Amino acid sequence: MSVVERTAHSEFVERSLVHDGELVRYRIHAPRQGVATRPVLLFLHGSGERGMDNIAQTRVGLGPALRRGVVPLPLLAVFPQLPPGASWQGVHASRALAVLEDACARCGGDGTRVALSGLSRGGYGVWELALLQPARYRALIPICAGLTARVGSPDLRVAALDGCADPWREAARRLANVPVWMVHGALDDVIPVEQSRRMAAALRDAGAPLHYRELPEANHNAWDAAYADAQLWQWLQRMLD
Repeated sequence: MSVVERTAHSEFVERSLVHDGELVRYRIHAPRQGVATRPVLLFLHGSGERGMDNIAQTRVGLGPALRRGVVPLPLLAVFPQLPPGASWQGVHASRALAVLEDACARCGGDGTRVALSGLSRGGYGVWELALLQPARYRALIPICAGLTARVGSPDLRVAALDGCADPWREAARRLANVPVWMVHGALDDVIPVEQSRRMAAALRDAGAPLHYRELPEANHNAWDAAYADAQLWQWLQRMLD
């Protein structure tokens, strides 16, 4: 049975599918009334929301923005959840993509109008999933993201770029046709802002359609400001139209 969390005009609903023989649970959020099919925003959470409860992934970033009513678009938002200790790589990237397909097929999502967003570890996941299917997404919204591993965190990387001499240049080359809205806090002491600066420079060199916003007073939490930015949603509306 689905567990439903209702807000004033929308709801979070529990969904599940079987992928490679395992039950995969996720959440969706959609307005309770509206069109039969909606554009889709796939959201990838950070390290702190990993687990098995199928709710923590809605408590940071996009979920709170939806609860506050600051997202003006009639989106189908899709929230997969990583198990403890996992990253958006390998089988977990495949499961996130399976969740996306399931939500589009069963929950009124328009599979031709899909955007991808994530924060922190989920920001790495944005680049990972985009590189796996570069033609899949109308827009990418990575927040406080990176490409390469930090010392002591070898799993916090974009595995699709393993072995590349210049991962930023290679990622930009492969994603040059995908519109990107990227946000990072200048004072970030978890994922250095240099990660986004290098990616922004590489995307510009590749001629990619890029909006890069660096928040001068923000530390690692750049997501609250990012998802509260009306200009982001105006831009995304244009990308998904």
